[in-house]
Amino acid sequence: MPMSSRSVPRTAAVAAVVAIAAGLAAAPAHAATTEQRQRDFTAAAAEFGVPENVLLGVSYLESRWDSNAGTPSTAAGYGPMHLTDLREAGVATSHHDEGAEDPRGDDARPALHPKAGPATPPHGLQTVDEAAQLTGQKAETLRTDAAQNIRGGAALLAKYHAGQSDWYDAVARYSGSAGDAAQTFADEVFDTIKTGVARTTDDGQQVTLAATPDLKAPQHAGNPANVECPRTVACESVPAPYQELPNDDYGNHDLANRPVSQKIDHIVIHDTEGYWDNVLDLAQDPTYVSWHYTIRSNDGLIAQHVPTKDVAWHAGNWYVNAKSIGVEHEGFAAKGTWYTEAMYRSSAKLVGYLARKYGIPLDRAHIIGHDNVPGTIPSTIAGMHWDPGPYWDWSHYFDLLGAPLGGFGLPGSSLVTIDPDFAKNQPVFTGCDGPGTACAPRGSEAVVLHSQPSETSPLLVDIGLHPNGSPSTTDVSDVGSRAATGQQYAVAGVSGDWTAIWYLGQKGWFHNPRNARVAKPAIGLVVTPKPGLTTIPVYGRAYPEPEAYPANTTVQAITPLPYTLAAGQKYSSAGTVGSEYYSATTFDVADHVVVKGKLKYVQIQFGHRIAFVKADDVRILPAF
Repeated sequence: MPMSSRSVPRTAAVAAVVAIAAGLAAAPAHAATTEQRQRDFTAAAAEFGVPENVLLGVSYLESRWDSNAGTPSTAAGYGPMHLTDLREAGVATSHHDEGAEDPRGDDARPALHPKAGPATPPHGLQTVDEAAQLTGQKAETLRTDAAQNIRGGAALLAKYHAGQSDWYDAVARYSGSAGDAAQTFADEVFDTIKTGVARTTDDGQQVTLAATPDLKAPQHAGNPANVECPRTVACESVPAPYQELPNDDYGNHDLANRPVSQKIDHIVIHDTEGYWDNVLDLAQDPTYVSWHYTIRSNDGLIAQHVPTKDVAWHAGNWYVNAKSIGVEHEGFAAKGTWYTEAMYRSSAKLVGYLARKYGIPLDRAHIIGHDNVPGTIPSTIAGMHWDPGPYWDWSHYFDLLGAPLGGFGLPGSSLVTIDPDFAKNQPVFTGCDGPGTACAPRGSEAVVLHSQPSETSPLLVDIGLHPNGSPSTTDVSDVGSRAATGQQYAVAGVSGDWTAIWYLGQKGWFHNPRNARVAKPAIGLVVTPKPGLTTIPVYGRAYPEPEAYPANTTVQAITPLPYTLAAGQKYSSAGTVGSEYYSATTFDVADHVVVKGKLKYVQIQFGHRIAFVKADDVRILPAF
């Protein structure tokens, strides 16, 4: 649906300019070695006649003032001002090239392995060229030199502002978008100016945007009636087709009646591995797959494709699909890129809205990445997708959700929440730009696990990913020995500055020094095998017992994964869930059946991915 037009609110922009003229409170003094970026903003604002708080606000909505080690964003943007350069960032070749999973993940139907064509980059991804003309600097310098990058952004804003009475439209144009999406970006910028913000960047620069409390920030005018989105984001409807196809086939999702028929337990965070226009074309292809929402990188525009009551084909696990909402983010985990603040904010508003609507807990057991979705049976584990990847900032995301991670347990707790400092935590990964190549060192949410309390010891073995029993690797796609921010694990041991957690049936060790903790004490429940059970099976889905299936409905096998949970081991519990299977294998909704069994399961954090164990096999205990 085309984006609707509306009048541009002026009051906030005028108030901002008045506040600037009156003079904002000076930023607090910091050590000279960490204030340079603040001075760069001040100098660029004065040189090009841009209000400093407008320049700071725009930069914050793009990059949070970070340099990101000179790597491009998911929208090919570089530096604090997100100057875009597709030539340098490169073009991705296909959608979802980071795994070979069947997105439906339903054994009752033939596997789907859709192929997408080359991704066409969007227009307008060369603002670095325009900035180069305005500043006289080379594109390479504008990409890599933070001070010159800020000058380039200021020059663009000044050009966009020429002849206008205020800065609102210039900020909207800077987003690279039009209509409601551009205006929502500008709204976010002026809201940031109103509230103020201060932080230390990824390269150690202290930057402050002083608050302007009396600023009257614009309000988003609302979205079309046929979308399920909060009012404070720009959202449009781009429907995925429910369409009958030849040979008794259909696509590209299943109709349902959630939450009446089934409770929605999870929201799954994905990235697209493709550009916006191509991804939206795929969502409208009845022969392809589906997800509920896509969010654009440069401005946070949301497109809804599938009503949340219906089941999309997105997570590679039919049990998870039937009980989740899938949210795609324009981006490339496989290229090791970073995600814009505009997209983080828009996504957090959407996910917070959906979580409240459906009673989904705001924790990492229920707000999960595609990389946390388990394989269904042993043969599907290796092909499971691993997006949004180790550079998605879960800690910042949950701050935006109003549900900060970590810091809720007592020292010495037997349960911990993984919570490293994103900027300082820089594990070395490979494969971002081809097999074996080193990824740029930059902040990450991932904590790498070792088999012994030593950096030189091998990584853990994931028998599902590496059936030959070889250790996991540092490849960016290999999640076999990696704990993610916000996930909770039971402590298995401590040795000096090293902590061990139970992980895939093993002890996984990570460096956790007292002065730089990467895991915080947590409060919660753990599961352990009942007395007398040496090991218990672990499952990738919580399917009912055979007796629960009505006549003419195919019974789904309860197949364990190739891991074991042994006596003495403990794993974080996300609660008990009922057994369910949504039988929806035909176009005729009258044939669809929700099978609910008597069997109960417990969702656990077993490795990097969640898993399920039978409730009858375990004791649920408080962590202490």
